[in-house]
Amino acid sequence: MKHAAQLERLVRFYETLDQDSLRAALAGVYAPNADFKDPFNEVRGLAPIAAIFAHMFAHLEAPRFVVTTRVLQGDDAFLTWDFTFRMKRFARGPQCIRGATHLRFGADGLVEMHRDYWDAAEELYEKFPLLGLLMRWLKRSAS
Repeated sequence: MKHAAQLERLVRFYETLDQDSLRAALAGVYAPNADFKDPFNEVRGLAPIAAIFAHMFAHLEAPRFVVTTRVLQGDDAFLTWDFTFRMKRFARGPQCIRGATHLRFGADGLVEMHRDYWDAAEELYEKFPLLGLLMRWLKRSAS
């Protein structure tokens, strides 16, 4: 299947991601002008993508991705994942964000487009004490 090896390499990259190997490993899976978008960022290129991950390592303890589903069709792939971490600024226990990623591979097998989908309100904001109260109230009011 086209891009199957590249998808496995990308999953391995995410599941073994660490601060020391980030920049070198990134160039092996992402195209130089790759587009990356998540609920907080929209960037293009390896340096800005690396900066997003560096920020993650600077502000979180023990960040870890576990890919739970992978679907590959032509140049497109879809992953679902669990992202576990602890926040350095707060004494709270481990947190988990569940999300999904749409990827598009180029002819060279490198990721040209990466788009993350996850609910920042439910998966993150609701877990903060005061902000969580407000977010849950807004959710109830809207339903």
